[in-house]
Amino acid sequence: MKFLTSLSEYMPYMLDGLVVTIKLTIISAIVGFIIGVPLVLGTLYGGFFFKNISKLYITLIRGTPLLVQLFFIYYGLPAIGFNMTPYSAALLGFVLNSAAYQAEYMKGGFLAITTEQMEASFSIGLSKWQSIRYVIFPQAFRFSIPSLSNEIIYLIKYTSIAYIIQVEELFAQAKFFASDTYYYLEIFITIGIVYLLMIYIITMLTNILEKKLYIPGFDISHLK
Repeated sequence: MKFLTSLSEYMPYMLDGLVVTIKLTIISAIVGFIIGVPLVLGTLYGGFFFKNISKLYITLIRGTPLLVQLFFIYYGLPAIGFNMTPYSAALLGFVLNSAAYQAEYMKGGFLAITTEQMEASFSIGLSKWQSIRYVIFPQAFRFSIPSLSNEIIYLIKYTSIAYIIQVEELFAQAKFFASDTYYYLEIFITIGIVYLLMIYIITMLTNILEKKLYIPGFDISHLK
């Protein structure tokens, strides 16, 4: 009962933290996708320069811990004159990280498309990039939806480490709450349930998106 009374007092701060968590997740997922598309296209269809730059970026980001990337952006870049707020630094770190992972996830979708479809596109007069845009990408995107949804789920959970660079997201607010009241067990169970609910909602939305984008007669299972 005392915990619920304390929770009601801290609820505005918890809601503020929840909003920060949701904003970090949604913006990182959308902007990461926008950057990830040219990265995967560069990796698979780009020329020598673009292909190697894309591969280098993806390897560099996937090969270093997200925490190191956040520290580099927030504590390292000011040394060369780039100062950012904790939120901006966290958002930049999540966007750059998510772009590399989304590119890699979509790569699997592109590679699942048979080369005969590209050849068939050429035979009806489409150029290389027209074939990718109108024939290959729509199929690869549908095939990548489950993997991309996993990336969003990872982002929801990864946002909890933003508190280390002083971003007051959901986990940070919960930690403040627990430190003030000593209700560690109760509060961490509560925010665990909140994270679980967010992941459940993302899973449901992904299932709806998959059904919305389903084309009758188009069964992507044969691409596996």
